[in-house]
Amino acid sequence: MDIKELQNFIRFVSKSGATEVSLETDDFKITVKTTPGMVESVAFSPAPMMMPAAAYSAPAPAPAPAVAQAVAAEDTSKFLTIKSPMIGTFYRRPSPDKEIFVSVGDEINPGKAICVIEAMKLFNEIESEVKGRIVKILVEDASPVEYDQPLFLVDPA
Repeated sequence: MDIKELQNFIRFVSKSGATEVSLETDDFKITVKTTPGMVESVAFSPAPMMMPAAAYSAPAPAPAPAVAQAVAAEDTSKFLTIKSPMIGTFYRRPSPDKEIFVSVGDEINPGKAICVIEAMKLFNEIESEVKGRIVKILVEDASPVEYDQPLFLVDPA
């Protein structure tokens, strides 16, 4: 098993939700133990040579974007939040050669396209469900988004 296959195996186990998986062949034995959402440790030992297992730790999760932290520090209770309806990649324009949908300060109405989220090679145009003015764009263009992740802050006044 080469390093690429090992990395793919670890990713598969961490996404599967299993807490422990062991794989044994004539050449080696590997055990991957996880905690929900993160690989905890991996033990890999060649079977015939009986070498001690080496432990690897997964990289620490990336810190939250500075933009999201800055917004959390502000008083946003008077603003409406437009959240992502799906997991995918956030785009501010319909295609690279087109203009962006909305900018800070733009007025929006229900039904106005505000962004695109690509999910599984499908580009889903997201429309506003509120009326107001865009106060802040919380996500960078072409970045991954999660379900229910805040995308825009809107002043309804």
